[in-house]
Amino acid sequence: MAYKLLVVDDDKDIVEMLQKRLMQEGYAVAVAFDGEEALIKVKQENPDIILLDLMMPKLNGFETLKEIRQSHNDKWRPVIIISAKAELESLKTCYGLEADHYLTKPCNMADILRGIETMVSLIPFRIK
Repeated sequence: MAYKLLVVDDDKDIVEMLQKRLMQEGYAVAVAFDGEEALIKVKQENPDIILLDLMMPKLNGFETLKEIRQSHNDKWRPVIIISAKAELESLKTCYGLEADHYLTKPCNMADILRGIETMVSLIPFRIK
């Protein structure tokens, strides 16, 4: 069974590139282009891991992460932040909201895959 990822970013080119590459790596991939759509997709798709941008319309990544943690606490669902926001305050805020990993754009695919693989290795230990 392939792990299901949810890629959330308002940049359609980034979403398309990630979706294509992650599918080549054997993952099932759902996509969302803003925070509101992401919350709907979390309910519909039940992803194992979420890749989340911070700067998006409607709900930003901070608000989306907070809502995921409050409303979808049925199981540990790793969230990897991938954002151009590189300042320490954003990092602290995300970890305070229980993000599991933080990558700063631009980042390479190897770093993204390494983050995903780390989260996948921890999924068997998640609390339900």
